[in-house]
Amino acid sequence: MKRRDFLLSAAAGMAMLGLPPWARGSEHPAVFQLEAREGTANLLPVPAPATPVWQYNRQTPGPVIRIRQGDELQIPFRNGLSQPTSVHWHGLRITNDMDGVPGMTQSAIAPGEEFLYRFRPPDAGTFWYHTHNRSWEQMARGLHGTLIVEEPEPILVDQDMVWVIDDWLIDEAGKIEESSLGNLHDWAHAGRLGNLLTVNGRLRPEYRVRSGERIRLRLINVANSRTMSLRFNGVTPLVIAVDGQPLAPVELPRRELLLASGQRMDLIVDMGMDPGTRSVVEFFAGDQSLTAASLVVDSKQVLRESPLAAPIRLADNPLNRKLDIPGARAVDLRLEGGAMGRQREAQFNGRTLTTRELIEEKKIWALNGTAGLPKAPLFSVKRGQSVVLKMANDNSWPHAMHIHGHHFRNLDNDTGLAGAWRDTLLLEAGEQARMAFVADNPGKWLIHCHMIEHQAGGMVTWFEVV
Repeated sequence: MKRRDFLLSAAAGMAMLGLPPWARGSEHPAVFQLEAREGTANLLPVPAPATPVWQYNRQTPGPVIRIRQGDELQIPFRNGLSQPTSVHWHGLRITNDMDGVPGMTQSAIAPGEEFLYRFRPPDAGTFWYHTHNRSWEQMARGLHGTLIVEEPEPILVDQDMVWVIDDWLIDEAGKIEESSLGNLHDWAHAGRLGNLLTVNGRLRPEYRVRSGERIRLRLINVANSRTMSLRFNGVTPLVIAVDGQPLAPVELPRRELLLASGQRMDLIVDMGMDPGTRSVVEFFAGDQSLTAASLVVDSKQVLRESPLAAPIRLADNPLNRKLDIPGARAVDLRLEGGAMGRQREAQFNGRTLTTRELIEEKKIWALNGTAGLPKAPLFSVKRGQSVVLKMANDNSWPHAMHIHGHHFRNLDNDTGLAGAWRDTLLLEAGEQARMAFVADNPGKWLIHCHMIEHQAGGMVTWFEVV
C-alpha cells in the first residue's frame, strides 16, 4: 500500500470514528486506523509500576472495533514495532488475502510499513484480532483486541459488555518475564502459562450493574495457552453464541464454562440479585479458585422487578450448514509429540529427523508425522464440498485446534452445547473428535493448535479450497 493511500484512508478514518455503526451508510466503508507499538499498561494496582507491553492504539487490550454485519471495513494498519508483524481476524470468514498469515496470505509487515486490511464480515458476532507473526512472543506482550460485528437488529439488552480474559507471566519487578519467551520446556508441555489473570487488562475488575438488568456478556480467551475455567455465582447465564455463531439459548451446566485459547462465548445474564449484592466470577482449577471479575449490583437503583420480556435468540448467520456427511471428504489428523509423547521421528523441511534432531530445531509437535508448516497441503477440495476432519489427540496434553476461514460442527460429544458451530475446539489428551464443515471459502487456510507455543513448536498444517 502506498503511503499516500494510507494517509488518505487514515484521514477518512478520523472522520468516521465519531459515528456509531448504524449512522454509517452501507455504501460507504467504515474506516478504523490501527497501529501496533510499544507502550505500558497498569496490569497491577497502583502504586505498582506500569508494565511495558506491546499495544494496538496504545490500549491493553486493543480497541474494540465495531462494524455492522455486511458493511465494508477498511483498517489501515501501521507497524510501529521493531519486529515484522501482521493481523489475523480470528473467526471471520473473509477472503483469503485478508487472513493475515505471513508466508501464506501476505508478507509480514516490516517495521515502519503499512498494510490495508479490507473486508466485509458476513457473520454477526463476537470475534477478535491478534498478531500472527512470532505469535508466541507478540501475543504474550499484548497484541490482541476485540472485533464485534453487530446484528442488523440486535437483541434487547441493557448493557453489552466485553470481557477479554488473559494471563500474563510477570516478574517481581512487574515486567513481562522475557527469559521464558521461546522456552522449549513450555513449548513441549502445556505452553507458556502466566501468573497474573486479567479481565480487560485489569486485575479483579468490578462492573456496576442494576438489579433487573439484562447483560450481554461477551467472553474472549486471548491467553497464549491457558484454558479458562470460569464459575458464576448468584446468577444463571444462558449461552446464546459460541465462537461468533448463534446457538439456541441453553443454561450453563453448574454455572461453569471452559474457554480454551482463542474461543469466545456470548452469554445473557439477567441480574435478579438484590441491590447491594455482587456476583463473583471465579477462575478455578480443582479445589482452588480466585476472583476473575465481579458484577456489583447498585445498592439503590432497581431497573425492573422481573426479567426483561424480550427474545434472546440470535438470528442465524449465513453459514452453510448443509453437511453432506455420506459424500464428505474424510481426513484423518493425528496430533503427536510433546513431553511424555511417543513420537520418535517426524518430517521437517522434507527430511526425517529423530526426536533429538527435532528438539534442536525446536519442533517438538507434529501433525500426521510432519512438524511445522509443510509445502504440500494436508488436503485439497473443491469449493462447496463437505469435509469430516477426524482428529486424534495422540499425546499427553490438551490442544485447542483452530481452523481458519471456516466454522465446523463437532459431530461427537460437545459438552452440553450440541449443535454449536465453532472455529476452535479443545481436545483433551487421548480424545478424538470429528469436525465437519462445508469448504466454501476459496484459498489456503491454516489448521493449528491455538495454544500458541504448540503451533510454534510444529503443530500447524494447511488445506486448500479451489
